[in-house]
Amino acid sequence: MTLLFDNIKEITELKATSGFEAPVRDYLRQKITPLVDKVETDGLGGIFGIRQHQDTDAPKIMVAAHMDEVGFMISDIKADGTFRVVELGGWNPLVVSSQRFTLHTRDGRVYPVISGSVPPHFLRGANGGASLPQVSDIVFDAGFASKEEANSFGVFPGDTIIPESETILTANQKNVISKAWDNRYGVLMVAELLKNIQNEKLGHTLIAGANVQEEVGLRGAHVSTTKFDPELFFAVDCSPAGDIYGGQGAIGDGTLIRFYDPGHIMLPNMKDFLLTTAEEAGIKYQYYAAKGGTDAGAAHLKNGGVPSTTIGVCARYIHSHQTLYAMDDFLEAQAFLQAIVKRLDRSTVDLIKNY
Repeated sequence: MTLLFDNIKEITELKATSGFEAPVRDYLRQKITPLVDKVETDGLGGIFGIRQHQDTDAPKIMVAAHMDEVGFMISDIKADGTFRVVELGGWNPLVVSSQRFTLHTRDGRVYPVISGSVPPHFLRGANGGASLPQVSDIVFDAGFASKEEANSFGVFPGDTIIPESETILTANQKNVISKAWDNRYGVLMVAELLKNIQNEKLGHTLIAGANVQEEVGLRGAHVSTTKFDPELFFAVDCSPAGDIYGGQGAIGDGTLIRFYDPGHIMLPNMKDFLLTTAEEAGIKYQYYAAKGGTDAGAAHLKNGGVPSTTIGVCARYIHSHQTLYAMDDFLEAQAFLQAIVKRLDRSTVDLIKNY
């Protein structure tokens, strides 16, 4: 578990939001290059390692995480030197204020910045109450005295602001608290998959890597699925845990059989394959109906239709500075993904695609 935590800490403390995924892309390139026949990128910056099968009739299987985490982009610098922002990904306004972030300039400089909040002293005239802010109204403050001073430090609209958070273990040593498990989980899953199956003979060409810009509309998956044209697509992504709210998704209860979300319905043959594989491999799993989407929602609509699913785990409080999740769930999901990849061949793929 110590090695797993060290790997989690390394990857979750990287800072890379939508459209600015270079630090994670560089990490993944370094991890997967020795394990694949070649590495390719798409036109938006998605990166994939390819293990080529010699048989031209072998199916192509795509396993895709996404590299981006939620963040912000500076939309305006005010005369007083503070910033206003637009969201890169979905944020609950209640978790944005009074947090530390890092500001990343176009020329590579990095500065500390905080999100402002209204002290209770200033609310007394409003009967002590505070209204829910719009993200666009939240003040971000790096301590600059003016717009001109911010500009002199290289800060301009279009620069990014990313959560600052240390990755730590909980007291029982079973769970992790960090930012960005959505979806550094998936990136680590891909790296670990390729490492663990490097000596396995597969029945397919495997295309494994990570997309860009998932958090802003599944954009990278449209591009990569079109480029690589797989027969099956497996997103690897993290979902919100509903356990403490009386809903589905409990940390520690294993990987997810994510059979529904608003943009994707798992096909019956894919569900049969997943459940059979999980049962025969002894995988701990739980059923999950999601309220948000993953890259499977984009991929399954490309190239005449690509049967897709998501191999996932759940985590509490995602899309915030402090997400809590179980390391055991990662191990169950990794074992599940390995079992899936090892079982797929021409006949199995044809069965999944048989209507």
